[in-house]
Amino acid sequence: MARADRHQGAPIRPDATEGGPHPKETTHPCHNPHCAHSTPTQPPARNRLRKTSSSKRKHLIASRFNDAEKEDLLAAAAACSLTPSGFLAHAALSAARDLTRTAAEVACEREIIAELFALRRHLGHIGNNLNQVAKATNSGADVPHAKAVLDAVHRAARRVDAFTQHHLDTETRAG
Repeated sequence: MARADRHQGAPIRPDATEGGPHPKETTHPCHNPHCAHSTPTQPPARNRLRKTSSSKRKHLIASRFNDAEKEDLLAAAAACSLTPSGFLAHAALSAARDLTRTAAEVACEREIIAELFALRRHLGHIGNNLNQVAKATNSGADVPHAKAVLDAVHRAARRVDAFTQHHLDTETRAG
């Protein structure tokens, strides 16, 4: 009497039920890269289109930096999600296209951007805390730190107001 096929078309692996190693899958004997059985290649690492030959940057201008300047450059490039070379090119071209700006204006702008980034981080942390308080309150839990979070919101709002007023006062004096 013949036994019924319990595998119903599934591949039979002899060592799988005994706790031993699975037999390795055999690769297709054809090593032709255009073969339909070959493994797919990895997608390209670049997520953006290549520049056309007319817009490529072909010329190299080298710069030297001390350790502190290099660290500042790397941090600024990372904050802008640019490579150090791309950041330098962008900054240099921006300065070259607007020669009427003084070094003081550029430094002031850098301070403003740094303060805005710090405010953004601070507000993100406070928002996270506020969401946790709201979740705990909605679940009926006791929230003893709710007042501290709300005080932090008020302090952040005052910091934004003070920064805005300082910036407006600076612009009024300069203009």
